[in-house]
Amino acid sequence: MPPDEHQLIERCRKGDLTAFDELVAQHQNRIYNLCYWTLGDADEAADAAQTVFVRAFRSFASFRGDAALSTWLHRIAINVTIDAARRRQRAPLPFSALESDDEAARPRELDSASIHLAAPENSAEEIVTRGERRRAVRAALHELSDHHRTVLVLFDIEGHSYEEIANLLELPLGTVKSRLNRARLALRDKLDACRELFED
Repeated sequence: MPPDEHQLIERCRKGDLTAFDELVAQHQNRIYNLCYWTLGDADEAADAAQTVFVRAFRSFASFRGDAALSTWLHRIAINVTIDAARRRQRAPLPFSALESDDEAARPRELDSASIHLAAPENSAEEIVTRGERRRAVRAALHELSDHHRTVLVLFDIEGHSYEEIANLLELPLGTVKSRLNRARLALRDKLDACRELFED
């Protein structure tokens, strides 16, 4: 752990809100990104990210530093988003959420290698197609099981390695790899109805 981060954590343990704000600034983008892709809605993601940091602030006394702070925060975020998704009882995504093209709120897209998204182009038709692909992927992700969605988001969107995901989810490496493979197959199955969007 970087010395300055360690100092910030120690200050947070003493209730220093300024130190906490600094830690939030360092980690908020990745935590929001994870929440957004897991929940599929910008407002819910913002609420979930806030919950993550509130829980973290209240739990700093129990943070021993055995794992990196980012790993600890991701574990909290995974639990928060899974709880939020279950509370929704699999309610369909609001149409407004699927239609959202707010560049400021939207995290980066799935890696093109995972679902064969074409590279960005400049023509109006291709820009529209990219938006349709993005909405289709978000909707398909929302239909996956919590376990499949989580591992896909961590690997293909967050960019974590197999080893990092195994550590985050406290799973054997082989389980992570097989779960990711099944998750990708499930995602492609969900996207089958709109496969023409992903054909070059």
